[in-house]
Amino acid sequence: MNGNVILVVLIIIGLIGRSHIITTASCILLVVKLVSLDRYLPGIERRGLELGLLFLTMGVLVPFASEKITWKEVSTVFTSWPGILALAGGAIATYMNGKGLELLKIDPQIIVGLVIGSIFGIVFMRGIPVGPLMAAGITALLLKIFSYLFERFG
Repeated sequence: MNGNVILVVLIIIGLIGRSHIITTASCILLVVKLVSLDRYLPGIERRGLELGLLFLTMGVLVPFASEKITWKEVSTVFTSWPGILALAGGAIATYMNGKGLELLKIDPQIIVGLVIGSIFGIVFMRGIPVGPLMAAGITALLLKIFSYLFERFG
């Protein structure tokens, strides 16, 4: 019952914050629980992120499929500062995701803070959740910075 109450609270937060993603996700999970389909929750947990990333990636790749991006535009990625910085940004983000995965393996209970922080980011900062790995990667970076500062100056 506690999970149902939390989901209802998340629905209310999503409605107040005008976050359709939080509201819809919470509603779907509440329905899954209320119609006794709890046995599917581990599968949703295990594969939900993958499916979400699949659809996110498909959405990003649509311009290639619809031929809105040409080979000339692809070549500018390697010859312009914004393109080179985008390559660096993609590489750094992927590296950070790996560090986030390591952190989640070492300290799995940190997911609670990541989820609540993501909800705050969605509701109050109008952010878009792209997954716990990047949030965990940023957390891993912040933990390194804070541990360095406290060791150095503490």
